[in-house]
Amino acid sequence: MWIALGSSVTWMTERNNTVTHHTEHPSVQSFPVFRTAQGPQKNWLERVLSVFADVRAGEGRVVIALTTNLALLLASYYLLKTVREALILTEGGAEVKSYSAAAQALLLVFIVPAYGAFASRVPRLKLIAWVMVFFIVQLLAFYFAGQAGLREGIVFFIWVGIFNVFVIAQFWAFANDLFGEAQGKRLFPLVGVGGSLGAVIGAWAAAELLKLMGTHGLLLTAAAGVGICIGLTAVANRWTVHLDKEKEATKAETPLGKEGGFELIFRDRYLLLVAILTVLLNVVNSSGEFLLSKLVVQQAHQLYGPGAEMARKAFVGEFYAHFFGWVNLIGLVLQTVFVSRIFRYIGVRGSLFILPSIALTGYSLILIYPALRAVRLIKILENSTDYSVQNTARQALFLPTSREAKYKAKEAVDTFFVRIGDVLLAGIVFVGTKLAFSISGFAAISVVLTLIWLFVTVAIYREHKRRIPDIA
Repeated sequence: MWIALGSSVTWMTERNNTVTHHTEHPSVQSFPVFRTAQGPQKNWLERVLSVFADVRAGEGRVVIALTTNLALLLASYYLLKTVREALILTEGGAEVKSYSAAAQALLLVFIVPAYGAFASRVPRLKLIAWVMVFFIVQLLAFYFAGQAGLREGIVFFIWVGIFNVFVIAQFWAFANDLFGEAQGKRLFPLVGVGGSLGAVIGAWAAAELLKLMGTHGLLLTAAAGVGICIGLTAVANRWTVHLDKEKEATKAETPLGKEGGFELIFRDRYLLLVAILTVLLNVVNSSGEFLLSKLVVQQAHQLYGPGAEMARKAFVGEFYAHFFGWVNLIGLVLQTVFVSRIFRYIGVRGSLFILPSIALTGYSLILIYPALRAVRLIKILENSTDYSVQNTARQALFLPTSREAKYKAKEAVDTFFVRIGDVLLAGIVFVGTKLAFSISGFAAISVVLTLIWLFVTVAIYREHKRRIPDIA
């Protein structure tokens, strides 16, 4: 329960009939540095980090451990993504991508409950460590299978899709478990910087390491990165327990309840709305990627006629190199400089309206002007906002939920429901192609879906406010 007390915010937690008071001192923002009105003095690291987010005394090293952890996870994923593309295009062909989302969703129907059952038996550190070890062992198996000359492109493509959503969801579940609502609101924007940096570093490193180690050598590098993440998780866990020994030690050693992830979602209106939001966000964003791809291919054929296949490939490659560069750059700037301040002024739930507003404006413009230049600009704005503001806000939605929801329901939302969005998009593309929809026709569908997305966001806003009336 949250209570406003003068210039500070106090919340109460109850465990074993004992009420514990935690005080969150107010911050005084002086751009570009966040200052704290009360509380202990910050060390040099925390003063540096305060340029980017409202970091308080004692929080600096935990934030650095988590930020580095997320950066390594994203960098490892981009290494694996490079291997995935190399294997699937040479062994399976591009068509398999259309079926991979359905295969991943089907597998996750079984994986998510199994994860929930395991989470009910072990403390959080063992849960995270064993899941990561499980993935490392599989990476080693793929490495040796590739060295033996086995064809593994399709299986690896499906595996990477599950690995990516699973380890990132588990990371944010852990971060949600470490921080309270007000603390997470302050620190998640800075932790999210790790994701942006990891994506940039991983994409660059993949190209360089590929020359030195070959395709399958990247698997070993990624496995090493995931292994380091286990150590960083243990360090963050130990440091957090040190900050609040009694409370955090109890949480760290207590296994979760018996409820499963799907069970938690379907019996809680708030969690169900978050799941629906995730599906809609994924469908709308991916539909925009589909429109952009169609227009890029059309432009390539207009510029280079029959017999100029290499020129068309070069055009497409150069286009996407610049496109991803702008998305990563703007996303990094937004995450590093602006997300903390957006949360500070309009809160977590207010920030949920930024991305659907951009999407609604953008796809409405495409209805009128379905040109490559317009779609490219819209997708740069949409993707960079999605990877920064929207992603951080979506992770923070789980702060006011139970520990079971943070691990089990979140894992289901960020894995199964994300892939359900991919399946729905595949259905939309299939039907639209059969009916010969134009670019404007697909954009009209995106406009309708975005309006529904906004409606769901309003419902989440109300539910979030009901749970935490004093913290936006």
